[in-house]
Amino acid sequence: MATPSTSSRRRGLLLGTASGRDAIRRIAVAVTLLALVTAVGTVGYVALGFGVLDAMYQTVTTVATVGFREVRPLDDTGQVFTMVLIVLGVGTVLYNLGVLLEGVTEGHLREHLRRRRMDRDIARLRDHVIVCGYGRVGRSATRQLVDTGHAVVVVDSDASRLEGVTEPHVLGDAARDETLLEAGIEHARALICALASDAETMYATLSARALRPDLVIISRARTVDSKDKLVLAGATRAVNPQLIGGRRMASFALYADVAEFLDEVMHEDDLDFRIEQVRLGDHSPLAGRTVGEADIPGLCGAQLLAVRLPRKGAFLPTPSPGTALAPGATLIVFGSPEQVGVLRSAAGT
Repeated sequence: MATPSTSSRRRGLLLGTASGRDAIRRIAVAVTLLALVTAVGTVGYVALGFGVLDAMYQTVTTVATVGFREVRPLDDTGQVFTMVLIVLGVGTVLYNLGVLLEGVTEGHLREHLRRRRMDRDIARLRDHVIVCGYGRVGRSATRQLVDTGHAVVVVDSDASRLEGVTEPHVLGDAARDETLLEAGIEHARALICALASDAETMYATLSARALRPDLVIISRARTVDSKDKLVLAGATRAVNPQLIGGRRMASFALYADVAEFLDEVMHEDDLDFRIEQVRLGDHSPLAGRTVGEADIPGLCGAQLLAVRLPRKGAFLPTPSPGTALAPGATLIVFGSPEQVGVLRSAAGT
């Protein structure tokens, strides 16, 4: 069951969205009414004997009440028609001005145009990462992804959390298909789900897996018991931050140099070398060869640390020269971005 704060955030989201759409709808109605009054006035003056251009000119000057002279003298019928047109036209113009002023001052029109631009930016993204939930874990994940040069789309149902976010973002429920599609899940490379509760994270994980069976989904588990349930729901991996934090603290206590080295090569932006993963494509010239024949250090200069067998198979640390490299296998290497780039080209990815 949703908490009162969650329910109020959702109501605020729905009201804000409805208000923006209602403002755009009112502007469309106002412009349509103005066009209709102009058309009726033009047709009426044509029926009174005016030419088409003269009829349109007379209509516009009448509706705008600018006080120019009449194009031609009017009989009694023409005067009555003009008076009716003035009443209808002035009312329509005032309504247009009021609606436009309201849309601009309340920010609905500006927000609508900004949202349209952001939607176009998201639609052009490819291989980005979707971060669902912009709490402490979501913000930390977003910062790390952006710092390492990856495109990110943030999803959250709380508008206050998205204030000041510079990355593309979507305001909505991450468990809804339309929200995930708006975030570009069809072209994403991965999704990180860190919502307020395990239940919300599980629903969002189920929705994402249904839309993209091949997507990498990393879900945050608030309890150790929920990790297995999230994997069953479709998460590629379920992560418990408290458990990982405790293990890292123990690692720093027992193996400080090893832990610090791994921290630097995985997270330090200024370091020239990193640990990276490279997947062998089906048509890679390295596929079907052995580790010795591939000679990764001679090919690109990077060091081969391990090989993971295809389809998320077992890891083979420090593989022997006779280890076969099958298509779909993943190479875990240590090297510079340039070296890894050469290997990716040879791997066909």
